[in-house]
Amino acid sequence: MPVINQIIHQIQVSGIRRFDEAVSPIPDIIKLTLGEPDLPTPAHIKKAAIQAIRDDCSHYSPLMGFQRLQVAASQYFNQKYGLTYAPSEIIATVGATEAVATALLTCLNPGDGVLLPTPNYASYQPVVAMAQAHLITVDTTSAGYKLTPAQLVATIAAHKNDHLKAIILNYPTNPTGITYTKAELAALVTVIRSANLLVISDEIYSELTYEQPHTALATLYPEKTITINGLSKSHAMTGWRLGFIMAPLALINEMKKTHQYLVTSTSSISQMAGIDALTNGLDDGAKMRDIYQARRDYLISRLSEIGLNYCYPTGAFYVFAQVPADFTGNSWAFATQLAQQAHVAVIPGSAFGPAGEGWFRISYAASMTALRTSMNRLAIWRSQVPIKTED
Repeated sequence: MPVINQIIHQIQVSGIRRFDEAVSPIPDIIKLTLGEPDLPTPAHIKKAAIQAIRDDCSHYSPLMGFQRLQVAASQYFNQKYGLTYAPSEIIATVGATEAVATALLTCLNPGDGVLLPTPNYASYQPVVAMAQAHLITVDTTSAGYKLTPAQLVATIAAHKNDHLKAIILNYPTNPTGITYTKAELAALVTVIRSANLLVISDEIYSELTYEQPHTALATLYPEKTITINGLSKSHAMTGWRLGFIMAPLALINEMKKTHQYLVTSTSSISQMAGIDALTNGLDDGAKMRDIYQARRDYLISRLSEIGLNYCYPTGAFYVFAQVPADFTGNSWAFATQLAQQAHVAVIPGSAFGPAGEGWFRISYAASMTALRTSMNRLAIWRSQVPIKTED
């Protein structure tokens, strides 16, 4: 009998990580690959963590997190987005990634159908597979990378015999940087509610919206929404691994079990830092957002000058750009040549599913110096280096 679980055996490390690891050894490479803020965690948060270490806060927390953290999260997300979760309806998780896994593994049965707009972040599909559910993707390319009510109605009708249970939404969206208006979300909720679908709403980039405020889906559909959020992007705390699941109490009580057997509890030091971030860092995300917006504006200006098409981003810190028409290979080949010849690393669009093919993702969670240098290299490469590829 095979030693390895065959579902796990068939899952690959994400294309994002595989490509990043492949090009990292290239000398002088500028990496615009990972969604990794280059900005430092604010000093007041680091001081809180240092004090927690001095106070010997080095033991297990309660399974769902320290009560002070739950209270702080409840107040923070209420003040920011009008969410009304009680502290008892919040679990502190090991980043948003564990939150997504906990939600899906708790709620899905084998054979359940899960809707997912694409292109999409690479972590959803493998967890759906682990739960032995099946993913039904909706290609949003023709609609400007936004799921429309008409698309959703048509997809639900086409899969009425597939035991549809849930839909995963991520906005602002990785990899496109697209987000939804309140009116657009309300229109989707009308369809979702009529189909009685559970929503796993990954809103980890909620603090990073540029032209409009973020609308939390649970303010429109509280009864069956699981909200995922965290401090990785809003407070530049990716390495601290602190996220949150917020949901009605009946769902939380079930997800608590999955969370326990996956991780027991989140790092006590990170939780103490998180309490400070949520209580004393209400404006931290806004300051970072202004920096990212300036980078976005610079980047799309340069891409236009170079002659590359892109999807205009209204959130997160990514630009989804189109592989030039005169390039005859796929997005992986394009990104590989760009890394090898111009020493600029981006993520091929195929890492985000078939709907991402023909595009590539640029992360502007990098310094302005790195962005300027990379765009200069890209401009020179496009003008001077013949584009050749092998299929």
